[in-house]
Amino acid sequence: MESIKKQLKEIIVKELDLVDVAPGDIGDDDPLFGDTFGLDSIDAVELVFQVKTHFGVEIRDMKEGRPALQSVNTLARFICDRRTP
Repeated sequence: MESIKKQLKEIIVKELDLVDVAPGDIGDDDPLFGDTFGLDSIDAVELVFQVKTHFGVEIRDMKEGRPALQSVNTLARFICDRRTP
């Protein structure tokens, strides 16, 4: 799961165009959306796309997306729970 978290942080920084933020600056339990990183609903859509592209895991709707997209930890757990071996 550590490698998934590392990859997620790299994806968030690169694909969501975070300026002045390095992957190491993102804590595992930091809230992804809100004031800390300035991510919004457009970024959420992009992150859902990136999760499907990089991990083959689909976030189908807000019911499962909202809890999954809280932090790197919650997203990594979501991916691990749904990833096909």
